[in-house]
Amino acid sequence: MIVKLSKNRAAAIMQILCQTYHYAQCELIYNSSFQLLIAVILSAQCTDKQVNLTTPKLFKFYPDAESLAKAPIDHVKELIKSIGFFNVKAQNIINCAQVLREKYQGIVPNKLEDLISLPGVGRKTANVVLGVAFKQRAWTVDTHLNRLARRLGFSQNNDPYKIELDLIKLFKTQDWTFYSIVLIFHGRRMCKAQNPSCSACPVNKFCPSFDQQKRQFKAIKS
Repeated sequence: MIVKLSKNRAAAIMQILCQTYHYAQCELIYNSSFQLLIAVILSAQCTDKQVNLTTPKLFKFYPDAESLAKAPIDHVKELIKSIGFFNVKAQNIINCAQVLREKYQGIVPNKLEDLISLPGVGRKTANVVLGVAFKQRAWTVDTHLNRLARRLGFSQNNDPYKIELDLIKLFKTQDWTFYSIVLIFHGRRMCKAQNPSCSACPVNKFCPSFDQQKRQFKAIKS
């Protein structure tokens, strides 16, 4: 089991990662909070790259909640068919647009409890929108951040919400949105699920997972 790090060591890790990925930003392409919301819904179990290849066609026909709320389901499915689970996602984004139109005058709300009440929107999606579109502090615990939080010793939990709570305690005053994006960048580029580039990692000297690997390697050699 990996032991949770001290706040000082966690801060040191984040400082190095923030310097390494100082250019990090949300990689989804959008022109409004509505388009970001739809793009994040579509990104579930799909890469941002694939979503970015798909949404220009979708937003050409349906750029806002009013237009998407009235969209024929078969046309939306055709536009997003290159995305995984496109049948379910097509229904979700239309339903989401309809609720936005009927309950929020087509405007994306900026409160967590309102966002997670929308069809197809969970806590992760809501936090992306809050952090990126509305500049609120929010942790986005996706599969990458989930993995890194445990590898780096920020949390011992597997549940995304419990990880989020651990991160809030560990980094009380920092920019959680930027930290989330930085960790996701690191997860996509270096600390991958399979074959992470530990020897080249800029924070390996602080990483309990890397330290554990070295101890195991020494034990095998001896």
